[in-house]
Amino acid sequence: MEHNINKHISGRFNQELENVRNHVLNMGGLVEQQLSSALDAVSRNDAELAQKVRQNDYKVNAMEVSIDDECTRIIARRQPAASDLRLVVAIAKTIADLERIGDEAERIAKVALDSFTKDQQDLLVNIENMGRQVLKMLHDVLDAFARMDVQRAFEVHKEDSKVDREYEAITRQIMTYMMEDPRSIPKIMDLVWSVRSLERIGDRCQNIAEYIIYFVNGKDIRHTSQEDIEKSL
Repeated sequence: MEHNINKHISGRFNQELENVRNHVLNMGGLVEQQLSSALDAVSRNDAELAQKVRQNDYKVNAMEVSIDDECTRIIARRQPAASDLRLVVAIAKTIADLERIGDEAERIAKVALDSFTKDQQDLLVNIENMGRQVLKMLHDVLDAFARMDVQRAFEVHKEDSKVDREYEAITRQIMTYMMEDPRSIPKIMDLVWSVRSLERIGDRCQNIAEYIIYFVNGKDIRHTSQEDIEKSL
């Protein structure tokens, strides 16, 4: 179900909310590009691309500050209520999670600055596969945000459990590798942190899905089972 955000708002206020929503989507597009580039850098062992990701993180941070300021001004000037206020709150929470996803992408990019043996490359392949899964989650939740589509948001919300299972499986694999070759531990710990970063990005995408559902339905579904969420939708 898509939600028409123009239902309760009009005129200049409508334009202000539309502008800030577009700025969130622009920020989301940059964060998605950052994550995609970080994964490419790791898969190709491309140090130059990794450095570019790390250098671009300031742009993500600047966008969060700018959009947060817009939200503050809207609340101060318009004193929104009901769904209008829920939209501003959802936007403010979404950009905080997007900024943190940007931070995780920067951490993942650091892995591309290391060199790995053939055996370790096999671990990287599994991490990249998990990364593509998480990147799709991010793309889909941004698409759901653009259309305020509750059903699409719920589908993303369910995907996080698959990411968690993948995280556990890869972590076990990495731990086994380190036990077999203790000398590898310092370098392989970077892989541990990158897998953890991907798992956190999945959590952030799930959070954004919850904000979409909160805006459209007025329901806070945090700490709610998938079955109960589905019933409420």
